[in-house]
Amino acid sequence: MTQPQPIESWLTDMDGVLVHEEHAIPGAADFIAALRESGRPFLVLTNNSIYTARDLRARLLASGIDVPEEAIWTSAMATAQFLAAQRPQGTAYVVGEAGLTTALHDVGYILTSRHPDYVVLGETRTYSFEQITQAIRLIEKGARFIATNPDPSGPSTEGKLPATGSVAALISTATGRKPYFVGKPNPLMMRSALNQIDAHSESTVMIGDRMDTDMVSGLEAGLRTILVLTGSTTPEMVERFPYRPTAVMDSIADVVPLVESGGPIG
Repeated sequence: MTQPQPIESWLTDMDGVLVHEEHAIPGAADFIAALRESGRPFLVLTNNSIYTARDLRARLLASGIDVPEEAIWTSAMATAQFLAAQRPQGTAYVVGEAGLTTALHDVGYILTSRHPDYVVLGETRTYSFEQITQAIRLIEKGARFIATNPDPSGPSTEGKLPATGSVAALISTATGRKPYFVGKPNPLMMRSALNQIDAHSESTVMIGDRMDTDMVSGLEAGLRTILVLTGSTTPEMVERFPYRPTAVMDSIADVVPLVESGGPIG
């Protein structure tokens, strides 16, 4: 068997790995500082499409984690890049917030409710029945259905909130049309991130806290993977899946020595 290559670049999930409910997870600031000191390219990934990269940088900085704006990659940004490649200078009706609308504007898309090429569904904390109804009618008239990510729910201080996947299911039930999900676990999200930092899958590691999104998308994109146990996956849950991460670690703090040494793992 060939020896695994040294680690040249890193991808990491945000929620459950670096932060939990906007509080830094111990070791997260040290991990990012070690990456920046090493000079190795990296991206912080999130399926959350609500915020722009600039917004997320400010939120992470408030938690004590200094991530450059250009080192943040969201499902909204991946979705915009995908649509720009599929249909340049297209039009879209968007159900979502600034993270998604800004990303689409940045690639030259026009946002409209008049015969759009796409209905694009993203995350929002204020889903409108009127907007959802409009999305259903536009899809029935021929608009293609895209969603930023399939997550059915998201966390809040009061408990779970319905997320993009749940609203997508509602629209799909009404129209009989399923969306194309761009974000994790679609390996397209991983590939677009690798392209952003000019990285190769064989020398890149993906860190995440979920087996069903982070680990499977990393695996399918050909990356080595590290599962940390500070999020939604427990050690007992790992055994239920037909695939395994390359390594399981208690938290992001345990990854810092790997960054400093350059690996390898696996």
